[in-house]
Amino acid sequence: MEKIRLQKFFSDSGILSRRAAEAQIMAGAVTVNGITAEPGMKIDPEADTVLYNGRQIAPILARAGRTYIMLHKPVGYVTTMKDEKGRKTAADLLSGVERRVYPIGRLDMYSEGLLLFTDDGDLANRLMHPSHDVDKEYRLTLKGILTEEDARRYTLPMMLDGYALRPVEAKLLRAGFTLPDGVVCSELSVTLHEGRNRQIRRMSDMLGYTVVRLRRIRLGRLTLDGLPCGKWRYLSEEEIAYLKSI
Repeated sequence: MEKIRLQKFFSDSGILSRRAAEAQIMAGAVTVNGITAEPGMKIDPEADTVLYNGRQIAPILARAGRTYIMLHKPVGYVTTMKDEKGRKTAADLLSGVERRVYPIGRLDMYSEGLLLFTDDGDLANRLMHPSHDVDKEYRLTLKGILTEEDARRYTLPMMLDGYALRPVEAKLLRAGFTLPDGVVCSELSVTLHEGRNRQIRRMSDMLGYTVVRLRRIRLGRLTLDGLPCGKWRYLSEEEIAYLKSI
């Protein structure tokens, strides 16, 4: 088989993006046939044995295209492939997916909604890079009766970890409704143009609001579009083309 660069091998296998693979190679985490790999090294995927952190990476040969999946993640699942605490993972919900795919970005354990998975490492790396300001729209349920002025507070300049957040869009959708457990709440639409760690929850804490529910409903042009909670579907060709155009 024709030799390919080691970084491409990792990307083709859906393990790491090329950039991340290069960093791991430079860190000495990769060996080829028992020898520590070097940046720029070429391998024969069928003949050479590649280990990453001591684990062999099986080549994905004759790949007929990438896999792109949308999951409606429920509350109670962590966004990781394997959890050291034994908690349920979002990947557990992808029954029937033959290829090994990885999440693009994260939703914390107590949040729900749209989450993408793929084995296209290069695309995942581009979408998660801070320079890509893909809109992410959330439905935010807060305890109490809020006003338009309360919603506007989310749009004011704010700092997290010494970083000035990009402007946020927020709109009050409804106020003063009662949940089945008797808690009175209000609902906002909040749109981010970046994805800082637990950003909406941390902003809410800083503003003095209690989050009852947080659900991501849109990523750019992609929406849950009636996808039931806990279920997944393959992205359409049009959706894939859109993601690659970002």
